[in-house]
This record gives sequence, C-alpha cells and structure tokens, in this order.
Amino acid sequence: MIYVALLRGINVGGNNIISMKLLKQTFEQAGMTSVTTYINSGNIIFAAGDHPQEALPELLEQAILKDFSLDIKVLLRSLEQMRTVIAALPDAWSNDDTLKSDVMFLWEEADAEAVLEELPLKPGIGTLLYVPGAVLYSVERGNVTKSGMAKLIGTRVYKLMTVRNVNTTRKIYQLMLAAEAQLA
Repeated sequence: MIYVALLRGINVGGNNIISMKLLKQTFEQAGMTSVTTYINSGNIIFAAGDHPQEALPELLEQAILKDFSLDIKVLLRSLEQMRTVIAALPDAWSNDDTLKSDVMFLWEEADAEAVLEELPLKPGIGTLLYVPGAVLYSVERGNVTKSGMAKLIGTRVYKLMTVRNVNTTRKIYQLMLAAEAQLA
C-alpha cells in the first residue's frame, strides 16, 4: 500500500530542521520501502508493506524522535484517501499570482464537516470545501488578508491540521501514483 506522510512543523522558520535525505533513511530503517521525499516541508511517499495504516503514524513518529530528537506529528494518507481529495479539488484552483489555494489535511480529531464552522473565513471572500480528511480553501490573491483566515493560526483546529498548497498536493498525488506503478 502506498502512503504519504505529511509532517507538521518541520523546516519552517528555521525550526525543527530535518534533512530530507536523512529522513528518507529513517523511514527505510523503520521498514518502509520505495521512499521518496518531496520538497523540504516534510512530504514522504512510501510503501508500507504489511504494516497496518493505524500503526504507521506512531511507528514513524518514534523513528523521527529517535533519529532527530524531535517530537513531530505524522499525518498519514493512503493513495485512496488522496484520490478522494484530488477528485474534490476544483481543476481551476491553483496557487499562483491570481489564486491562493490550499489543502488543510485534518487529524482525526478535527475530521468532520463541522470543522468548517470553526474556520474564520469571512462570508463572500474565498471558498471552503470539506472532503473526508481535508478542507479545501481558495481565495483570490488580492483578498488573502481580507479573508480572515490569518486568524486561524494558533486556534485549536489549526493544531489539528497540516497545510499544503494545491500545487504541492497535486504533485504528491502524482508521486504516489508513480510509486504504485513501480510496485505493480
């Protein structure tokens, strides 16, 4: 089974610095195969063999703690779960000069459509969509500061998510598909 591990809070603002090359080795030493990292923000695509999905986050968090002395939360998504997110993501959404579009991947404690009520998006500015496991968010670049979403940082729900822009999310999905093809 192919997964992506989305690490929260590494290599951000000079904090929790982890080398992707060393992180790849950590995953391999923990028994993962076909390990690939994507950009420096903690996106690791891998095959888990016989490891059950429920056991993987703790196994990987412990391996990261052992190798890097960092207590980093690991959010896991299977290829099928990512396929659901990608299918719900509007094709026109991008992360470019005109739009800011993100995928807010949710930990289980926040994974319900009711999470939308906790997000501070001002009415009429931007779009929020819930899909199991994530909230999709898009706003015109000129309205980013007007949207109210900056107030999300530091909230209870913010601590229960890890965010990737749509371009990164789509690339991760492509890498997952390539990993699956290699295993076939």
